[in-house]
Order: sequence, then C-alpha cells, then structure tokens
Amino acid sequence: MDFREDSSRFGLLPISTSRNMSSSSSTFFSANQSPFFSPSSSTCQRSSSIGSDVLLGRLKHQTSSTGISDLEALDANVGFILSNTSQMPAAGLSGESHKFDHVSSSTGLSNSAVSGFSNANDIVYSGQREKQSRHGRSHANPLTPSSVSLSTNRLRSCDVFIGLHGRKPSLLRFANWLCAELECQGISCFISDRSRCRNSRKHGIVERAMDVSTFGVVILTRKSFRNPYTIEELRFFSSKKNLVPVFFDLSPGDCLVRDIVEKRGELWEKHGGELWVLYGGIEKEWKEAVSGLARVHEWKLECRDGNWRDCIIRGVTLLAMKLGRRSVAERLAKWKEKADKEEFPFPRNENFIGRNKELSELEFILFGDISGDFERDYFDLKARPRRKNLTMGWKKSNLLEERRKEHQLDEASWKGKEPVVWKESEKEIEMCSSDFRPKQYQPRQKPGGRYVKRRRSTKILYGKGIACVSGDSGIGKTELLLEFAYRYHQRYKMILWIGGESRYIRQNYLNLWSYLEVDVGIENTLEKNRIKSFEEHEDSAVSTIRRELMRNIPFLIVIDNLENEKDWWDHKLVMELLPRFGGETHIIISTRLPRVMNMEPLKLSFLSGVEALQLMQGGVKDHSLTEIEALRVIEEKVGRLTLGLAIVGSILSELPINPSKLLDTINRMPLRDFSWSGRERTLLRRNTFLLQLLEVCFSIFDHADRPRSLATRMVQASGWFAPAAIPISLLALAAHKIPEKHQGTRRFRKILCSLTCCCSSSYIKRSEAEAALMLLRFNIARTSIRQDCIHFNELIKLYARKRGVVAISQAVVQAIISRGFVYDYSEHLWAASFLLLGFGTDPVVVELKVSELLYFVKEVALPLAVRTFITFSRCSAAIELLRLCTDALEAADQAFVTPVDKWLDKSLCWRPVQTNAQLNPCLWQELALLRATVLETRAKLMLRGGHFDIADDLIRKAIFVRTSIYGEDHPTTVSARETLSKITRFLATVQINSSP
Repeated sequence: MDFREDSSRFGLLPISTSRNMSSSSSTFFSANQSPFFSPSSSTCQRSSSIGSDVLLGRLKHQTSSTGISDLEALDANVGFILSNTSQMPAAGLSGESHKFDHVSSSTGLSNSAVSGFSNANDIVYSGQREKQSRHGRSHANPLTPSSVSLSTNRLRSCDVFIGLHGRKPSLLRFANWLCAELECQGISCFISDRSRCRNSRKHGIVERAMDVSTFGVVILTRKSFRNPYTIEELRFFSSKKNLVPVFFDLSPGDCLVRDIVEKRGELWEKHGGELWVLYGGIEKEWKEAVSGLARVHEWKLECRDGNWRDCIIRGVTLLAMKLGRRSVAERLAKWKEKADKEEFPFPRNENFIGRNKELSELEFILFGDISGDFERDYFDLKARPRRKNLTMGWKKSNLLEERRKEHQLDEASWKGKEPVVWKESEKEIEMCSSDFRPKQYQPRQKPGGRYVKRRRSTKILYGKGIACVSGDSGIGKTELLLEFAYRYHQRYKMILWIGGESRYIRQNYLNLWSYLEVDVGIENTLEKNRIKSFEEHEDSAVSTIRRELMRNIPFLIVIDNLENEKDWWDHKLVMELLPRFGGETHIIISTRLPRVMNMEPLKLSFLSGVEALQLMQGGVKDHSLTEIEALRVIEEKVGRLTLGLAIVGSILSELPINPSKLLDTINRMPLRDFSWSGRERTLLRRNTFLLQLLEVCFSIFDHADRPRSLATRMVQASGWFAPAAIPISLLALAAHKIPEKHQGTRRFRKILCSLTCCCSSSYIKRSEAEAALMLLRFNIARTSIRQDCIHFNELIKLYARKRGVVAISQAVVQAIISRGFVYDYSEHLWAASFLLLGFGTDPVVVELKVSELLYFVKEVALPLAVRTFITFSRCSAAIELLRLCTDALEAADQAFVTPVDKWLDKSLCWRPVQTNAQLNPCLWQELALLRATVLETRAKLMLRGGHFDIADDLIRKAIFVRTSIYGEDHPTTVSARETLSKITRFLATVQINSSP
C-alpha cells in the first residue's frame, strides 16, 4: 500500500477555497445547509455542530499536552508543500505511484485559484513499510517546502475525509484508488486510519481534518465495528448529516445491530458480538452509530469484488454533484461512455473453455498472496543456492536508501527470505549480488581475455503487478488475456490494450493519451530559451503517458503479441515504455519469446484432452467411439493449437460432415510447395496439417459462392494489412481489386457491372457482409469491438501472404490510399507506406504509377507525417517517412527527365521529344511542386528539432523549385522565403551563442 507513515500530516489540503474569497463566499456552509459550496472557514461549522465542538475541544487538549501552544505552532511542525493548480492540470495532480497523497489540491470552478499541500510521510499500511517506520527509517522522497510561510498555511477546508480501518491489501488498494480518483477530479481529500496514529499530535490533525471536511466517507468492513475510531467517525459525520458510508464486502442489510450483537448469520458468527466491550466503549453510542447507517439512503455505496470501478465512479460522481462540481460529473459520464465502447478490442468469448488454472495463476502473479499482510512484497525465485545481500532495486546513492536496504536484509534474515526489489537499467533487469555469484552464472572467458555475460532470468514475479504469458502462435494467448481482462476489469479503472508488434507498439502506446486525457503533442519550444531535440520530444511524450500510469489509479496494460524486446524504430527497450513495477498499474504481456525483460514467463500449455474434445465437437455432442477417435487424431495432427481446434469445431457445426470424413478430406487436400525461411519456417512449416485445414476452408468458401470467392480473396488480402482490426468495406475493396487470372473474364465482369450499376451497390454491400459473416462463422476471423471491423490471427495472415502473389499487395495498397487519410485506421496507412517506400532494410514491394504516387504523397503521407509529428511527438518516424517520400519523388522526377528513345514517344509533327517531362508537362510540374511542398514541410519540422543547417538546405531547394515554376512573387514562394528568414535568424543566434 502506498500510504505513508504520518497520515496526520496534511497533504494537499487547499489553503483557499475553490471559489473567490468574498463576503458572500467566505462563510462556511455545512453539508446539510448547502452541499453545493466548498467550505472556506470552519467558524460556522464549529458553532453549528455539537460533534465539531467535541473534536475541537479534544484537539485543543491534545495540542496543549504535546507542548504546542496554538494551532499556528502545530502547523509549523507539519511538513507542507504548496502546489499551484494553475500550473498543473487536474489529471496530473497526484504524485507518483509510490506515494499516497492524503489530500490533493482541487481545480475547483472556473475562476478559482486553488492551492494545496502535500505531506512527506503518510501512514504505512504494508508490513514492510510499517517495520521501517518503527525503526525511524522512512525512505520517502524528501519534499521541499514552498516559499510561502508555513505559519500562514492554516487548514481551512477539505472536501472529503476518508476514514478506514484495516490492512487488507484489497481494502488498501480500493482506498488508494478512491483517493487518487478524487484528486484527479480536483476534489481535495484527506485519508487516514486513525488506529495507526501513534501520538496525540497526529490524532489532533486528523480530527481537525474531520472538522473542516464537507463530506465524510467511511469505508466499512466486517472488522470496522470493533474499532472505536470508526464508530466515532460514523457518529460525527452522521450528526453533520454528511456521512457517505462505503460497505466494503458488506451490504447495508448485513449491518443490523441485532444481528451483530447476537452473532446471527455466518458473517457475524466470527466477527460479531458486543463489540463495544472490546475497546471499552459505551453501548448506546455504538448502537446509535450502527443504527445511523440505516438512515443513510441516498449516499450508500456498496463495494464488492465485481463492482469496484462502478462503485468508485458512482461515489466520485455523487460527491462532485454534492460539491457543485457538475462539470466533473459530466466528464466522468463521457469517459465512462467511451470506455464502455472502446475498452476491449474484442467482444467476450462466450464459449471460452478451460484455462481456469492459468487464470488463477495470473491473478496470483498480479495481486500477490493476499492471505498474509506482510508477504506481498516477496516473490518466488528460481531454485538456487542462497545468496547474501541480494537486491534488485532502483539504484540510489543517498544514505536513506542504503539504510533502508540494510534494514530489509535484517528483517528478512529471521524469516529465511531474501527481499528482492526492482532495478531498472537501460539494458535489462537482472539479479545482482554484491558478494556472491553462483557457479553456473560465472561469466565465460573467451580467447583474448574478454568475458561474455550470460543472461540470467528470474522466476515468475508474484505480487509485483507484471505477468508474462508465452506460447506458440495460435495456442490461445490472446483468448486467455481477453478472458482475464473481462473477469477482472472492475478491479481496474480501464483495460488498456496495446498491440505488441515491433513497428506499431510505440504508436499504440501513445494512442493511450485519449483514455488518460493527457497531451503528448510536440511542444513549441521555438520561443523558449532552449530548443528540445527530437529525442527529447519523444522521451517527453512517453514520460507523460508513463507518469499517468504510475499514479495510484490502477490500470491494466495488456501488451498482446510482443514481437521483440526492442522497438523497431530506435531499438530502445520496450521496458522504457512501462510504468515502474510494483505500483497500482498492472501489466500482462503475451509473446512467443522464451523470456521478456529477463523474466521467465508463464508458459501456456495445450488444452486438456477433455477441453480440446469439447471445443472440437461444436454443436454436436453425440459422437460414436470411431468419431471420437477421429477427433483425437485431428487434435494431434493440428498440433493441439486452439486456433485449429476452433476451426474444426466450426466446420463440424456449420456443415453436415462427421469427424472421420473431415479427417479424410484434410489428408487429401494438396498443399502448395512453398519455400520457407526464418520466421515462416518456425510458424508454418511444422503445422502443415493446419495449412491443409485452411485450404479446406478456402474450398468451402469457393464452393459456397464461386471460384475465387470474395471471402477467400478477403483472407488473401488480409495478410498485407497492419496487425489491427480491418474495416470490412476496406478489406472487400482490396479483394475486389485483386486481378483475375483470365483477362477475358475480367472484361466481361466489368461490362456486366456497368450494365447493372443501378442495383450493384446494395448487392456489393450485402455480399461483403455475407463474406465477412462466413469468415466469422468458420473462425477464420474474429469480430472486433470497432464497428464493421474484423481481425485475423497472425498465423492466418502469414499464410495468406505466403499463398498470395505480389499483385495482391498492390491491390491492398491501392485500396488503402484510395480512401485518403483516415485517422481511424492510421495503422493501415503505415502498412501501405512500408510496402511502398521500403523502410530500413526492407525492399520496395509495391510500385505505383506517377499519378498514384502523387496522390499517395499528397493525400496520405503528408497528413500522416504531420499528425504523427505534432500530435504524438514521433519525430523520427515522421521525418523518415517524409525523407523516403522525397526520395521516391526524386526518383520519379529523374525518370521524367530521362531521354526517350522509342519512336512512339515522338510528337505527331515529327519533332523529336527528348524527355517524358515534355510529353506530360502538367504531370511533371505537379511532381516538382509536390516535391517542393515535402521539402518545405521537412524544413519546418527540422526547425522544431533545432536542426537549422538541415532545414536551411531543404528550404533553399524548395525555393529554387518554386521560383523556377512560379517566379519570385508567387505566394508560395514568398511563404518559403519567410521560412528561410526565420531559419536564418535562428541559425545566426545559435552561432553567436556557441562562439567563445
């Protein structure tokens, strides 16, 4: 848990209200008088509430007993930090995930100037931190007080007080989330387990917070009714009529005085009885507090394992409405609507079979052993000799960190465990030992005295919030992760699903900005003293997302099909994208790699024989022994892959065929002779029976429709699209563009299409829908959560690319660029760019005509590059895209000025034509002007990154082209010259500053 030692030290309590301080708004309004005003003074409340008077008297008594003469002296002994929300967005008010800020500053209303305080130490809830606090070794990051005098930072108001009792990890996780969510929405809050306060000073500050809070949220568990502080909080806030009870793993009907006292029911048999006796309380007060819960009707919140998210969203919305923050409620409603539509990539598989053991193990890996309060920070290690001084942590050099590590070792020595924390380096996460290295991990010495470091892997991490699932393609990794996400989505604010393909993972990661409500766009640093480089811009965008994920709000990041540990673009480790492990955000990775980030993954095995049989039988359950044996043979031959089993089950369900007949059909299906290499050999060569099964499906499609049916062609085209959901209309368009084998048949169909154009539109749409439905019925594709989109498995796409010809890729590219720039499927625009331009060492797969190339650069590449650069700060990718476009245009221009030797390429008046540019001057001029536009765009982008010399060279080339065609006075030429003047000024400034 991320609470700190000193809950009583105020954190982020606003010193000013969310409204302008005026004569009308400076008076404190209690919750029952006007819930639409935040408190600004505690004077009225003390005079209007008996409970407040009691707390104030106790507070004065405790402050005097500790030697503090007045409240101002008490404030001077508390560590405050002033945070100005005018410089910080509401989404960024919370601290890092390893901090639990009790009270955050609120953004308030439009004209408010709200400030807040952040404490340095909060109550420790986890066992490890509690032990450290007992020895006086707090390792919280030191906070620097603001310039504002501490004596003036008096506590005046707080929107919400949150009280709880207990150290159960699930309770602490829920409270952590609730507090952080309130802070995100600009609602200041103070959270405390008063039973953990160890002196009267801390109790006094907490009671002061209760006194000035507008609402009191009390989280009730079955153990709360034996805690005197919880009973006091219930009585206090009930008297003010601003109590908001949260029943955690309870229901309001369970909290009856008679049932608790008489130990009625299974719930109270162990936890019930005359609970006031346990702490020496008064029976009447205890019964009044518990009975008062029945009188709270509107504000009751019931939290169970399956509705955490709904409970917190409802609670925050309710408190925001009562505080008059209607904009918060509206924003939450819009966010929830968007999350419900876009959270998951696929609908839930209602026919999900098996994997219960794997699901339970994933839960245990992510959440840890919740049976013990002090065990969650430890995880299993691989069986090795015991090693001393074993640490795996973030490198720190300060004395507090060193003392904390020594204390961890002392605490673990008597338990026989070795504490392990994370170390994050630029290259890998590894096990480190200061004075012992097992023999099997000694570095090997090569001839010449060089040492080769062997990779060492840790076992599965338990309770650290990261899990990795490894397995062959088609074994069911995505299905497992999807089922886990649906089962446990209420434990997280949102499921963030990221495609792990190496070319797209960074873009997929940055696409999370819309869900996290942050800005990852490039900053305009031209007007500032220092201009950021491209790498700094990219790191800043990643850090923005990463920082949001390191808050106390839990998210589940699912990285599906991680291809490589390094990004394809800059070869940086994927680990740099992830939030720090051990926080509230959890991470699940699926991959075919043997290990990820030097961790041993959870290896996904095959389904059991019973589960595989159940999946293959489909709708028919009564098979003879002979047919059952045929299903067993199919299971073995298909490699026991879940994908193949599902396809077999769909065929048996959709067609009147028995398993033995299907087995014979698959065996007789000829397989094309392909040349396998590299990755294809690994994935396809050893699964030839699965490929024969796919050929059977294609034959079924062709038989149902006609030879080369639309469904078959859609599968062939899918292999050249990006690894993302494909719009059915776009996929069908690409399928229609695939050339026919017989040109005569193609011409006849064109003529027939022209004659029936009046009724062809509805027929085409119907045929597209029918073809897509057929692919879904036979499990060749799966439906996407995005409307009218389908998704294909990687194995099927790889085989489709191998089975098809280059003409199919050209048809796909033509279909993609014919739609122009459409943001909804920008992944496919990048896929077309990869095929056309040949990034890196990739060859150019598709070559277009000059007119098609001009359309691609103007309508697709330029908008894509500018959006990638400005909106997502992916500077290197955008610059590389424009550079390759320039090269392609220059190659086309060179072909235009090449002399023509053919006699047909001469004019009708027998005048010799020297070049293609003279044959088609308009097209050549358009090509030259577009090249100038690309050069100017590159120059402007280079200017953003401080590359003034390159920008100067590019803009001069653009000016030369435009001057040659348009002249000096054309608006585009003048605009380019203005850009050149700006670059020249910046270049001169840099030279002056760099000169000695």
